[in-house]
Amino acid sequence: MSLAQTHSSSAPHIPVLLTPILDVVKPISGRWLDGTFGAGGYTRAMLDAGADTVYAIDRDPEVFERAQAWAGEYGDRLKLIKGTFGNLDTLAADAGGTPLDGVVLDIGVSSMQIDQADRGFSFMQDGPLDMRMGQSGMTAADIVNTADESVLADLIYLYGEDRKSRRIAGNIVRARAVSKFESTFQLVKVIEASLPRPKPGQTHPATRTFQALRIAVNDELGQLVDGLRAAENALGEGGLLAVVTFHSLEDRIVKRFIQARSGNNPKGNRYAPEAAEETATFERVGRKAIGPSDEEIEFNPRARSAKLRLARRLGTDAGEFSPYEMGLPKFDLERLI
Repeated sequence: MSLAQTHSSSAPHIPVLLTPILDVVKPISGRWLDGTFGAGGYTRAMLDAGADTVYAIDRDPEVFERAQAWAGEYGDRLKLIKGTFGNLDTLAADAGGTPLDGVVLDIGVSSMQIDQADRGFSFMQDGPLDMRMGQSGMTAADIVNTADESVLADLIYLYGEDRKSRRIAGNIVRARAVSKFESTFQLVKVIEASLPRPKPGQTHPATRTFQALRIAVNDELGQLVDGLRAAENALGEGGLLAVVTFHSLEDRIVKRFIQARSGNNPKGNRYAPEAAEETATFERVGRKAIGPSDEEIEFNPRARSAKLRLARRLGTDAGEFSPYEMGLPKFDLERLI
């Protein structure tokens, strides 16, 4: 059954790359964990496909309020858990759900959050400059109004991969001296004035800065590294890890994690000696990332940049690794406080 057949075009959020995830595990059974519950697309699909139990985690309290309209259909098979997927091993264990048969992570901001102007995620709608997924802690406005210029520049460069980060940071600091930033459009105006007008087909000038701020506000990359580590702890032998990413920073971390934990790190050379061999904890499923089909992109344009990577847990003990070896940018979030 195709994606278009299984979801209504009016749905607030369409789970990306769902079909290839389910194809790998047919028939699905056992205990699964959806670490990024959102609108519940992956959770409902796994339950409908035969999972005995799904532990659904999200840091945003609003998503569970919306889920009340349908969660009762699944009874005790669905366990809703407020928290972050960086702690999924502890949360699943507390709920009695380890070892797990599968973990699914859809990284980044959800379509619902982007579409809510009052959440401040979108540069296409005016709203408070917030960007908090969990609705607590520092906001994007806090960062742009208080961080030192050099810190802002490093943030936009490392988390947004924008080469014009110093120009953008300088203009932000000059603008806030006149008027503090409160709304998304205030920031968009400053960014647009800092960069050349985009050519047809190019991304919006604010894309990278908004990405950088959102990642920092929610510690998304730190959570991703912690979530991969937690999945290794929580999955039982044969359990599947499925991670969907939407930009290069996320995908690089997932790629390097699976590569390293499956014993497939690049071989050393005379410039970089070969690292000591470690016991593999995962087996890669497929050699490359899986992208969306043309049909999925047509049905859901937001899937265009998505990549899915899969790995299956081996029966070996979980180990330790350096987050920076996995591609985590070396930026100390404490610099923002």
